[in-house]
Formats: sequence, structure tokens, C-alpha cells
Amino acid sequence: MRKLLVLLLLVIVVGRSYATTWDEPWADKVIKGSSSFVLAYVISCDPVKGIKIKLIKTLGGVQLKDTLVISDYYLLSLSSSSGLEGEFHTQLVDSCYFFIKQNGEGKYCIATPTTGFDYVFKGEVVATYRHSYHQASVPVSIYEKTMTAVFNHYHNLPYDTTYMTNFVSEYLSKPPAGFGKNEINIFFLQHVALECVHHLKLQINESLILPFLNFKTNFHSQVSAARAMVSCNTNSGKSELLKIIADTSQSHFVQVMCIWTLAEFKPKELKSQLSKLVNTVSGESTGFGGNIMDPRIGTNIPSAKEALSSLVNNL
Repeated sequence: MRKLLVLLLLVIVVGRSYATTWDEPWADKVIKGSSSFVLAYVISCDPVKGIKIKLIKTLGGVQLKDTLVISDYYLLSLSSSSGLEGEFHTQLVDSCYFFIKQNGEGKYCIATPTTGFDYVFKGEVVATYRHSYHQASVPVSIYEKTMTAVFNHYHNLPYDTTYMTNFVSEYLSKPPAGFGKNEINIFFLQHVALECVHHLKLQINESLILPFLNFKTNFHSQVSAARAMVSCNTNSGKSELLKIIADTSQSHFVQVMCIWTLAEFKPKELKSQLSKLVNTVSGESTGFGGNIMDPRIGTNIPSAKEALSSLVNNL
């Protein structure tokens, strides 16, 4: 997924002053914060005026038509500034999906310079279901059905529950896929399925998620599975999350995802067990990694110790 990001992130990139950095929001926050989910042509772009688009269709939320200019952001939280953070630098693509919000000044906005859009490349959508650091290449037909479901869920609108249940069951019933040539497409769709379980809180049997949670050779599948476990508020589900948190051989990032999911359950009955683990998990900083010159470097991910301490203190 990282290679795709490096190759294909061409649509909206902030002016390259590396002193400007920000805390990149997760997809949940981006989608909730938008008011329209649309497909559009990118007509032109100006580093100051913004991106001019021609609407093809509105897939969810407030209907948008004709042409408009995206000229601001609705979730840009700067960590450091060079004074150039408002500039849009883009390369044209054929079409792009946008999550758009119109602010109080009447300006059309995306979330940040690097998220709030998913664009089409050779018939596939370079899609963000989790975070712009972790993207997937998804067929247009599947992207539209699944992302519309996620958007509508967060905006209290109906969606095709039968399609989503069947899609998730189909791909999570397959063995966890890796990154090999004959596996990568299945891996991407399993990523989508797991992330949709997270977003939609789909009530599925945890036995479909656990093979991915325990698939240590695939970090991305473990992360998505840890997030998908939010649909499994059961004693056995909590026990599986605890195993990952207590296992010092696990990725610290995966452990943080498990802690965040467990926090959703407010498990007061586990406070004693969790308190004992605070001094065993790592206090080393974690994060998305990547290029230190990436402006999203300001994105904060706590250490496992920080995340677990916060959970215990809030129980």
C-alpha cells in the first residue's frame, strides 16, 4: 500500500515547504466531517485559488451540481507552519471522489491537502478507508458501494446492508492474503471488508476477524482486524485483544489499535488486568513511519504505554 501512495498521490499536495506539517485525521473523522460525497472531474488548479471541479454525480449527502472550486480545508490542524500551508499544488487526473464540506464563509473544503479525496487510476480507486498513510486500490464498483455505505452510516442515512454483509462475509471467509502478485487484489478487498466492519459496526462472528488479527506476517491486516474487533464486544473478543496487548513481540502500532478498540467498550471489569500491563508494554514512540519530509509527519500516535495508561485512567 505504501508504494501505491508514493506513486499515485498526485492530486492535491501542499506547497513543498517542509516546515509546514499537520496532524492528519483518520478516515472516520474525514467522512463524518464532510457533508457531500461526490465524483467529479478535476478541471484546473491554482496554488492560491484552489481546485476547480465539474461534478459528475453526488453519491451521498448534500447534492452538488455543475462546477465549484475547492478553496479551503475543514480539518487542517497544523503542527508547524511556514506560511505556505494554504497553497494547492496539483496534477490533473481524469476523475476523483471528494468528501466536501461548505464552511460558514461559503467556501467548499476538503479535510486537508492530503486527505478528503480518492482518485481513479486505470479503472481503480486509490482509496482511504483507514488513513491516507494506508491506502488500497479498489475497483470502482466496489468502492462506490462500500464507501457510500460508510458515508451514509455516519450521516444517519440508509445503505445496502445486504450487499455489505455479503461482501464482508465473502472476503473475510478467505484465508488472509499477503502482498504477492496473486494475492494483492484479495488483500486490498480484505482490507476494505475489515475497515467496513469497523466503520459500520457490522455484527459478524469474531471467528471471521481473528485469523487476520493473528496474522503477524501482515501488519496491515492486523491493524484493520484490531479496528474491526470493535464489533465484537464479547468476553472472548476482549480476551483476544488482551492477548495482543500483552504479547511483547507484537507491533506497537497494532497494540495501540487493540487498546483503542478495547477503550470503545469501557471495560471496567478489566481495569485490574490492564493496570498490570501498563508497566510491561513499550513506552517507545510509534507512528506511521514513512518519509520524515512528509508534511503529515505531525500525525500523533501514542506509545502503547501512553495509550494503555489513558485507557486505565478513564475506567
